[in-house]
Amino acid sequence: MREKNCSESNIGPLIERIRAEKGHNYKYLFIIFGILGDFDSFEYAQSIVNSYRLIEQSRIKLQIIGIGDSLSKEKFCDFTKLPRELITVVNNNNIHTQLGLYKGLSLPIDPWLNLLLMCSGFRSPGTLKEVFRGYLGDKEANQIFPSDHSIDLKFIPSFNGAVFKQAGGVGFQRPFELATLRLLNMIEILSNIDLYFKNKTYLTQRGGTFLLDSQGNILFEYRPTSLLSYSQNMSKPLNFLRSHS
Repeated sequence: MREKNCSESNIGPLIERIRAEKGHNYKYLFIIFGILGDFDSFEYAQSIVNSYRLIEQSRIKLQIIGIGDSLSKEKFCDFTKLPRELITVVNNNNIHTQLGLYKGLSLPIDPWLNLLLMCSGFRSPGTLKEVFRGYLGDKEANQIFPSDHSIDLKFIPSFNGAVFKQAGGVGFQRPFELATLRLLNMIEILSNIDLYFKNKTYLTQRGGTFLLDSQGNILFEYRPTSLLSYSQNMSKPLNFLRSHS
């Protein structure tokens, strides 16, 4: 966690958004996605949906910004169940640049190759560790699938969440559970690749998380520098809110 005065960080675009609220005494949580088709965007949105009650109870106003258009936003929100009114889409990474967020690997090669290199861990510290966590399980993280939840991976017969109980129990993230969620997200992304990736320029652009008070002072910020590391605590991505509720 990092606490600092707003003057120490270039968060002007976020302060302007707070000023537009005309002095309401809320905290403001700004979550910046990269391109909506990014694995991190999908997974973070799903974490937000699961923790939305905590956000509301903490008198926090949430604003999400992601790179996309109206069509990709509709598809993204349909799949992740993220309320449409929470997210604003932009067609470039100007706000990411203004906030000093990591652009990702940008070698003079095809953007897809830059993304694949980051997926392999190249200049993307922690990515492989996070991939392995998806297969090995995590007793610090919450269970993802209820036992009666039907899972359809398209290429094998559908099954329900009870299968993960056989792999480790209940009440925590079981082996292969997160990997299965990521595979479901990947199927959605690849099935609509032309919709989510109309502009491939921003394939590797990383996002960020900023919690500000009503005066624009930073209570918490996190700026990821790798894939699958959108939170400081990937076991509980929004756990930082508990110390500011």
